[in-house]
Parts: sequence; C-alpha cells; structure tokens
Amino acid sequence: MATPPRGKDRRGADRRRAAAQSRPRSPDESWFGALGVDGDTQLRDDGRAPEDESRYDGSWAAAAGSETDSRFLTRQARRIVGSGQTAFQRIYSAFIAARAALGVALIATVAVAGVFGVRPSLTVILVSVAYATLALAMWALPRYRRPAAPKVLARLHSPQWLATIGVDIVCFTALHLLSPAASLNYVALLVLPVLMAGVLTPRLMALATAAIVTLALLVIASWGVLAGGEITLLMTQAGLAGSGFFVITLLAGELAGRLAREELTAKGSLELARQQAQLNRLVIEEMQEGVLVVDRRGRVRAANPAARTLLAPEGMCREAPFQLRGVEAWGTLVKSVERAFAEGTWPEAGRDVLLDFEGAPARTLRVRMRFTRRREPKASEELCVLFLEDVRSMQARTRQEKLAAMGRVSAGIAHEIRNPLAAISQANALMAEDATTASQRQLTRMVTDNVERLKRIVDDVMEVAPSDVQAMGPIDATALVAAVCVEWARTTGMTLGDHSVLRVDLPDEPVGVVFDSEHLRRVLINLLDNGYRHATKVPAAVRLRLAVRDETHAVLSVASDGAPIPPDVERYLFEPFFSTRSRGTGLGLYICRELCERYGARIDYRLRSAAEPNRNEFSVAMRRQALPASEATEARLHLTS
Repeated sequence: MATPPRGKDRRGADRRRAAAQSRPRSPDESWFGALGVDGDTQLRDDGRAPEDESRYDGSWAAAAGSETDSRFLTRQARRIVGSGQTAFQRIYSAFIAARAALGVALIATVAVAGVFGVRPSLTVILVSVAYATLALAMWALPRYRRPAAPKVLARLHSPQWLATIGVDIVCFTALHLLSPAASLNYVALLVLPVLMAGVLTPRLMALATAAIVTLALLVIASWGVLAGGEITLLMTQAGLAGSGFFVITLLAGELAGRLAREELTAKGSLELARQQAQLNRLVIEEMQEGVLVVDRRGRVRAANPAARTLLAPEGMCREAPFQLRGVEAWGTLVKSVERAFAEGTWPEAGRDVLLDFEGAPARTLRVRMRFTRRREPKASEELCVLFLEDVRSMQARTRQEKLAAMGRVSAGIAHEIRNPLAAISQANALMAEDATTASQRQLTRMVTDNVERLKRIVDDVMEVAPSDVQAMGPIDATALVAAVCVEWARTTGMTLGDHSVLRVDLPDEPVGVVFDSEHLRRVLINLLDNGYRHATKVPAAVRLRLAVRDETHAVLSVASDGAPIPPDVERYLFEPFFSTRSRGTGLGLYICRELCERYGARIDYRLRSAAEPNRNEFSVAMRRQALPASEATEARLHLTS
C-alpha cells in the first residue's frame, strides 16, 4: 500500500508542477519579478526585458483605469489597478518609509534614554544620526525614492541593495556591537533588512541575507565570549535569533509570492471583465433598440446610437454622460424614471412615453425598464437600464409581419381559385356560343368581365407572393422608362409632346439600376395610371422624371396636379385591398412596394409645397449599378407634338 507523501515532498511536487506550467524562472528574479505581467496580463517569455524594468508596468493600469471602464470596477480593484504603481513598487516604497520612520525612532530613543539616565556612547549616537539621515534622504528625495526593479535588488553589489539592506545590516550590527549588555538591545532591528530581503529579493538572496545577519550575530557573540561572557548563553541567543531570521525570511518570501500571484490573478480577472464590458458595449451599440443606463439622479451613464437618435428630433443627441433633466421634451421620460425609482417596479411589457419636441413632430416611445444591483425585493436601486423603441416602428413591423403572413395565405388561396376560374371561363365560352337572345349575350359578357377581373386579382396576388429573387445584372433605366412611356401613351391614346398631359424628363446618358425590367415596367405603369386618373388633364399635369441622386442611387418620380391625398388615406396607401374606387382591387401600390423591396428599392409618397404645380409625388429610389460596356447605349426619348 502506497504511503501518502510527506508535507515537504508534497510541497516540492506542487512547486515542480507549478514550474512546469509556467515559464522558467531566472535566479535573478524577485518574487514579484517572476510573476510580473505586461499591460495585457500575459507573461513575458522572451527574456528580453530591460534589466532595470519591472515587468509589473503601468500600461494595463492606465488602460483599465479609464473613465469608461472604471464604472465596471470596484473601489478596491480601482485602487490596485489604477494606482499607477505595481505591487513591488508599493512594497518597496513602504519599506523606504518604514526605514525613515525607524531612523526617527532611533534618534528619539537615544534622546529619551539620555533623559532617563541611560547615556549611550558617542559612537552609538553618531551611528543612529547617520542612519536616520540616510533613511530620511532616501525617503524625501525623489531621485533616491524611485523604486528599484526586482532584478537590480538581486545582486549584492547593486547600489540599491547596498543603500537599503546593506546599510541596515551594517548600522544595526554596529549598534548591537557598540551597546553594552545592560543597555538597549538592538537585535530586533535586524528584522527589518531580513524582512525586506525576504519580500523584495529572490529566495537565494534572501537566505544569503539571513545568513549574513546570523553570522554577524555569531561573531558578536564570540567577541562577547572572548570578553569573558558565558559561551552557552551568548551562543544560544545568537543561534535562536539567527533561526528566527531564517524563518522570517522563508515566511516573508512565501507571503510575497502569494501576494504577487493574487495580484496577477486579480489583474487577469479585471482584464477579462474589461474585455467582456467592451464586448457588451459593441453589442449594445449595434442594437436597433435604444438602450440607456440611468442613475437615480437622472444622469445618463451610457447610451447607444439608437437611443440617442430616438431622443433627438433630428440626428442624434450628445454622447453620454449627460443629464436627462432640464430638457423640456424629455420631461415625461424623466418623470417616468423618477416614478420607477420611487416605486421600484415597472410593467414587464413597458409603458408608452410621449416626447413632445418643439418645432418637430412628437414621438411616442415604448419604454421597458430593468433595475440593476437588486439585493432584496424592496432594496433601493442605483441604476436602471431603459430599452426604447419607436411605437410607429413597432406598429410598422407588426403590420409588415401581418401583411407577409396574409400575402402567403392569399397566394395559396389565389392558386386554388385558378382552376375553378378556368372552368367557369370555359363553361361561359360554351354558353356564349349557344346564346341566341340579347339578354343571354349580356349575361355571358358580364360573366366574362368578372372572370377577367378575378384573373387580374389572382395574377396580382401571385405576383407579390414570397419567392426567391434570382441574381440578375443591371438594366438601363433610361431606355426602359422611355419605352414604357411611349407604350403607355399609345395605350391611353395620348400623343407625347410639349402640349401632352405627360411631361417626361430623362437623362441623356444610360442609368444602370438593379431591377427586373418587367417588374419595373409594372411599377411605372401603375404609377402613371394613378397619376393620370387623378390629374386635371391639362398639359404637363403628370410629370415623370428620372435622375441620378448620388453614386449609389437613382430616383424615378411621378407627380400629378390632382387634389392632395388626405392624411387619413395617406397612411393606408401601400396596404393591400385598400382603394378609394369602388371597383379597385387595392393591390396596385401594395404590389409596387413589394416589388421595390424585392430589389432593394424604396417607394415613397410626399406632398410637395403649394408653390409646386404637381404636388402629389410618388418616388422610387433604386440602387445603381454600372452597365456592361456592350449594353451601355445612349437612350433618348423623342417627343413629338
């Protein structure tokens, strides 16, 4: 049966595993140098660091301590990361301050001892004053107070080691040697250089320092034996003190190593938190829904572009942080937030809040709220997250989803109607052949007219049924629009010219757009029919214009001089089965919109100013694409009177 490993062997195995998982450590490195990290919390493995540079630098602290990321850090974490000093530098500065305080304490002790009749020798006083002067100079002067790098303290001959640990050993050993046995005992002062070496230097250097101090005590004890002292007592005291120094060295080294590892772990965790915060910010900024982080005082801590757009009548409001209070248009939103903080609750589905902008249309927002840092059901909340959506956009999205579902259902129904409709048409044709009276022929004509109307409705519904758009090349919109205008004028019995009802304005050069030629023909004929139907029939009552808007879009517009469309009708213009005519199907503009969206185009209606003769304008913005060289032919429309 295998015996469990001893504590020493187990610790040795743990150290070997840790050494195998980490990079090889140089004997020149201190506890903190071995665990030092760069700004990105990754260990520096190349071994090319400058000799006087601590690998605990402040670049990470500068990055993590920025105003944006500091909100995600606790006060203790900000103190560690954003202090501008590494763990080694902070402890080194603490030891320098402790040496200065100890120097002052030495002088005070000598003075107090003199008051009470214990007069130290002149040499002890001079050594105390010299040590205090050196310690205070290193603490007070920035040039000497600058923290040394871990690797510099790893050598006995380095100025930093000699000026700190070396001076302490020499001065405190001298004080212990020069003071009589019945006087003050200065052995305890040697704990400071031993402790400083154990924390700031590598293990071998720390043990060497403890050995130097122990040897010094043994030499002093031997000197006392030669002077007539009891050998057992003096050697036992020196041996016990030396053993204690070795224990202090080992414990200080272990604690320093643990501190360095804990700080490394903390920095790694904070770096992960900072990266997660950046990732969350990127996701929030790309959200279509507005997101605001607001505190109890109404101050906006964070706002994504969608929220800043919703809070402004045009463009976007300023970047966070900013104050919600003080803007009149946001008054209802501020009251809602204050009420939510006071009550601690908010409807799960949200509430509608009206933003009344001065000189701009009002905007209704659906506001959903979530509280943060909740510990108890009735605990006060420090922050809340607002999710904002434009109610009009929500309604349009819902309406679009309903229309898409209805379009699929209508397409299925239309497909089922085609077969019985064809049978009715054939039966009516047979009946028309046998019709002998005028009343019978009139009935068959009525059946024929309604069958044709139903066929057109079925064709229209099937046209907008969801289908895959085949990839196609660009078409010459100039040539196509010119041909459609000529064809449409011939169908309506109109002669194009200066005195024609239709006035056409086309560019002289071809314009390539992404569209199917037959579908664009259908959209244009529908717009021309609508414009001509409501126009006054005077010359130029209907104006058609094709123009290049920018490098990416071309606009085709059809405007008429008919009566302005009422607002209650305008909102339903592009919805299916809505028509102001008794025999209209209400699918014309709906089909136009569906066909435009299929090719990435957009159709809109606007009422132009009263100074314009053609106020009712429908425009189609199409995506431009360069025509192939073989198809880039010049298209012109010749108008004749």
